[in-house]
Amino acid sequence: MRKFFDEAEEVMMPIPSQTLTAPVQEKAWVVFSGKSEWPWLKCLRPGFRHCFVIVHDGTRWLSLDPLLQHTELKVHDVPPDFDLPGWLAGRGNRVLPAPVNRGHKKPAPPMVFTCVEAVKRVLGLHHWSVMTPWQLYRHLTRHGSDSLSWQGV
Repeated sequence: MRKFFDEAEEVMMPIPSQTLTAPVQEKAWVVFSGKSEWPWLKCLRPGFRHCFVIVHDGTRWLSLDPLLQHTELKVHDVPPDFDLPGWLAGRGNRVLPAPVNRGHKKPAPPMVFTCVEAVKRVLGLHHWSVMTPWQLYRHLTRHGSDSLSWQGV
C-alpha cells in the first residue's frame, strides 16, 4: 500500500526554527452581520443573521467566512497594525473580541455545519447550546467580550 505522507514529505518546505520556538499569540474577533440575501434566514434575530471570524496571528490578518455556497478563507493584504475589526465595525457589523481555546482534550460535539459552528471550531468553543449568531453573541458577551472593545493589534 502506498502512503501519501511518504510522497508528500519530498515536497514539503523546511520551516524556519524561529517559527517553532516563538509561541504565536492569536487574537480573534467574531463579526456579526444582519445582511442576508437568503429569505429563510429572516427568521433569525435582526443584526445577527450571519457571523464569521477574523484572526490576527501577530503578522497577518486572516478571515474565515462560512457562506451557504462555499467557505471563504482569506489572508488579507494589509499592514499588521491595520485595525481590521474597526474597519469592519465601521461598515455596520458588530465585532467582538473572542478568546481562542486550544486546550481541549475531548473533541467538539457533532453539530450541523453552520456559520456559527465554523466560528466555534476556530475559537475552540464546545458549547452545544450555542447554535445561532445571536446565541454566540450572548455567550461571548456573558463571558467577558465587549462589542467594539478591542485594544488594537
